[in-house]
Amino acid sequence: MQDTNPGAQPQFTDAKSKQTLAAEDLKDVIVEALLEKKAKEIVILDVHELTTLTDLFIVCHGTSDTQIRALSGHVMEEVKKKLGEQVWQREGLESRKWIILDYVNVVVHIFSKEKREYYGIEKMWNDADITEITESADAQS
Repeated sequence: MQDTNPGAQPQFTDAKSKQTLAAEDLKDVIVEALLEKKAKEIVILDVHELTTLTDLFIVCHGTSDTQIRALSGHVMEEVKKKLGEQVWQREGLESRKWIILDYVNVVVHIFSKEKREYYGIEKMWNDADITEITESADAQS
């Protein structure tokens, strides 16, 4: 059957294409939000070929409890505002030493510098494709 609506948006034929697009959109909004609040050493770990848990880990750290709280709050606000998505699970908001924001396809890890060094999440997933985001980079990097 031929498409009779030439202006129609393309439909995804497989769930993985839609999931990957969602992960990319989430990544862009999250990185932008983290940069706006001056997150330190933002790293994106593409783990989609290594685990079924998620597609991407976004890892960063803050310099104080106040900044760590601001980073997590700003990420949740911006994702909700720009994509209409709520965080699926969140952990660590009370202690503010390691906050996890789980958006299913993208999991954000916001550490204190000490906890980040101690747990070494980037070393645990060293087979992942790693992208380092510089503070002057935009969210498309």
